[in-house]
Amino acid sequence: MDESARVTTDGSPASYLTIAGPVRAEVVTKRSRFVCDLEPASSEQAARTVIEQVRAGSREAGHHCTAFVLGPDRGLQRSNDDGEPSGTAGMPMLEVLRGAGVTDVVTVVTRWFGGVLLETGGLIRAYGDAVHAALETATAARYELSVILATSVPHADGPRLENALRTRGGLRVVDVEYAAHGVTVRVAVAPDGVAAAGSMLAELTGGTARFEPVGREWVRIGA
Repeated sequence: MDESARVTTDGSPASYLTIAGPVRAEVVTKRSRFVCDLEPASSEQAARTVIEQVRAGSREAGHHCTAFVLGPDRGLQRSNDDGEPSGTAGMPMLEVLRGAGVTDVVTVVTRWFGGVLLETGGLIRAYGDAVHAALETATAARYELSVILATSVPHADGPRLENALRTRGGLRVVDVEYAAHGVTVRVAVAPDGVAAAGSMLAELTGGTARFEPVGREWVRIGA
């Protein structure tokens, strides 16, 4: 799943990779079950909520080991072995997330002991394999830092302009508001695409409309 994230001129992330939705996978090693829940999480609180929900649903299990990576720059990273020998669970899980290049994700691997003791190497492989298995079934989602541009046109021109913008490359329509004064269309463009978007709008409206920047947002690219 790893894809290189682009950066801005100041070195900060211009894009990041995460997962589109929750997934679950299971591996079995020497009769021990390792069930991995992998979910998107936009904050540490959201990640810890996922952890508690998984724990509450399987309290009879022996361990609920965790790892999460958060932030466009992957700046917040945590792991927990939950009673397994130090370094055999949470850190291997975290290393798999790092290797995949994903962020804003949390993973919980729940272990049911199968009666056969696993050595350190076996635990490390099992916990890492469980996260690998979940990542293989996950759908990737890429977000890019975009400039949000807005323009307003009369009601009569709104539908035509919206449809035209949706078919053009280099921008993404993120919101259309029909109000008493007219129709406001907001689009997302890459920071280096603002001028081209302005020229496109001028072409579509005969120079009667113009875009105004209204902020920056992380916008999902693709489906």
